[in-house]
Amino acid sequence: MALNFQPLMRKDEIKRYVLEYLVDESVLPSTVLETAITVPTDNTFELKRLEMEMNKEIRLKEMEREREREEREREEREREREEREREREERERERKEREMQMQKEKEEREMQMQKEKEEREMQMQREEKAREHEFRLKQLELGVIKGSDPKTGLDTGVFDVSKHVKFVPKFQEDNVEKFFNHFEKLGEQLKWPRDKWSILIQSNFTGKAQEVYSALSIEDSMDYDKVKRAILQAYELVPEAYRQKFRKYRKADTKNYVEFDYQKERHFDRWCASKKVSTFDTLRQLMLVEEFKRCVNDDIKTHLEENKADKLKEVANLADQYALTHKFSKVGQTQNKGQFSRPNKKYGNSSGTTGNSGSQSGSISPTNSMILLGQI
Repeated sequence: MALNFQPLMRKDEIKRYVLEYLVDESVLPSTVLETAITVPTDNTFELKRLEMEMNKEIRLKEMEREREREEREREEREREREEREREREERERERKEREMQMQKEKEEREMQMQKEKEEREMQMQREEKAREHEFRLKQLELGVIKGSDPKTGLDTGVFDVSKHVKFVPKFQEDNVEKFFNHFEKLGEQLKWPRDKWSILIQSNFTGKAQEVYSALSIEDSMDYDKVKRAILQAYELVPEAYRQKFRKYRKADTKNYVEFDYQKERHFDRWCASKKVSTFDTLRQLMLVEEFKRCVNDDIKTHLEENKADKLKEVANLADQYALTHKFSKVGQTQNKGQFSRPNKKYGNSSGTTGNSGSQSGSISPTNSMILLGQI
């Protein structure tokens, strides 16, 4: 910072002014004011030199202060950068710890769910074995399977329903399948005559099952298989219902993926069991038939469901027969009315009935021709 001198100032005043300024700026000690040498008034050159040196020292001092200020700023920026880096590392460490904690909790939950599942299965097996053991004991206490004369104790050859009805398991509407499986296993163990099963089982029916049984004819109510089929159908426990449950079952927000896996697997196993799938070939046919039905229209699909075909070739033949029959019945109706019908892309009639996609418009495929000849 340069000094401002007045034109009328004397040299000793200028000297005094410069020395005071340098003392104020801490460039010179305060003692210099006491020992200041009076500069001759006629020595202008010496005064100018002294002024230049003082200005140079002032500039150097200011430059030094500027360097110190820049150094302090640089150190401050470096400290801030290091602080941000430490904070970032701390956040990253906390994030990893949270992830590890969440993963650990997830694994613990899965292990707990698996443990509970295994415990439930073991408990069910123990209960089932306990019931079987109790039934065997009851069987031994009963002594005979068929009825006996109460006086002589001799076997009369007639099955006494009243003695065995108490062994029939309790009917549960929320688990109809389990009831039938339990009953059939019990019937085989106690060697109950199969023609008496419907009489034994009807004694424990409740709710919808009781209504379905009452609606059956006398002849059907004596057939255990028909009774079972009607009740399972009433509770929508037929193969098609199992298939739909398996395909449409979705994970609920309140359940975890282990529970979802368990329920999905149960639906699939029930579907396969209802279709008696026990080998790879039967499973293959099951998948192929389902995919075939998914690709045809609703009329043909309903026809295939009514005929209950389980093999792909049988299903394809039934679909061809249905398409051919409906095709010619529609053509005959049009001719009786004296009208000419332009065949569409699928079956050769204007009704839009779906048929063999491999045949061209208005033509008959070799497979359909053979079927028609066979019908004639």
